[in-house]
Amino acid sequence: MTERQLTFSESELLSDHEFASPHQIGTQRLHGGFDAAGKYIPPRSKGRRVAIDNWTTALREKGGDLLEADSSLLTGPRVPNIAQQRLLIANGVTRPFWNGLTITGKIEGRGRMIAEMPLPDLQQFIVEDLSGMSLGHLGKGLLKAHGIDEGGEPEEGIGGHDVMWFVARDLAFGPNKHPDVEPPGAIARPEADGKAPGRRMPEIELPYEMLLGFLMNLLLIEFRAEIGFASTQEILRTATLFTDRRAEAEEAAQIVERIRTDEEIHVESLRLYLGELREATCRTADGGTIPGAALIDPFWTGLVRWATVDQPRISAENTYRALKDQILEDEDGARILGEFDALADPGYSLAAG
Repeated sequence: MTERQLTFSESELLSDHEFASPHQIGTQRLHGGFDAAGKYIPPRSKGRRVAIDNWTTALREKGGDLLEADSSLLTGPRVPNIAQQRLLIANGVTRPFWNGLTITGKIEGRGRMIAEMPLPDLQQFIVEDLSGMSLGHLGKGLLKAHGIDEGGEPEEGIGGHDVMWFVARDLAFGPNKHPDVEPPGAIARPEADGKAPGRRMPEIELPYEMLLGFLMNLLLIEFRAEIGFASTQEILRTATLFTDRRAEAEEAAQIVERIRTDEEIHVESLRLYLGELREATCRTADGGTIPGAALIDPFWTGLVRWATVDQPRISAENTYRALKDQILEDEDGARILGEFDALADPGYSLAAG
């Protein structure tokens, strides 16, 4: 039996498959490529795929598993939902959808920081040897690959997810359809548990809490993105919309599908990191130890509650107010707004102010 490889170099984790053809739209080179049959192959997926599979098998052999979570965790109102967005576009109110694609691309671009973020020494935090685990490779190529996926390699002229969103937007609308727009501010999670401000794992040193919290928040962001990306594809593929650019809108939907394919390894990797952490023995700030699950599980439970109960309603109401103003700019805005409100997700009464 061939010994399973559990340690990888950075070059292995960043390695690409041999592409039969590059991923290019017009003059824009994008990451990834295609095999001889025309199937899309994600970037940096050669060694990374083997590594994730091997570490997952090793974790399961020790009785652990990936963190049990998927995008179905995220419920709550969607504003605009698919029907509302279709209504707006059909009535010529295209700025909200254009803005959404632009903002998504800019947020993806910010993910480039993941490639360069400083990391604390996890081996000083975890009792078990990390050399053959994914946790031992976070700073040896794994997070670098994730960040480059999001923000690309601008110095090489290769676009990542950020540029892919802008290309998809311009395919559907043509260039410069609307003025540029910046992402709104994030909705902060309130501190309501009585602990020190910002501390939810006071048992451990702050740098480790920050890293664990970052990984869990990033996983929820990936889940939220998956829902939004699927909705975007449905809208782009609506035969009655973008009728003057139907073929281009279909190509835009294909680009979104490639982004979603890239994101699969991000979600799987994050679930693996957190699964390994749950099985680990962690060192506390006072010199003791604590099971990783005792840190991960309460934080994750609270985070999911915020992301499924509190944050969606706040976000939906903020979005509704901004959309209402945009809709009413149209000369037929009152009618469109009435139809828009009638298509709202059931069970939610959003502020109309």
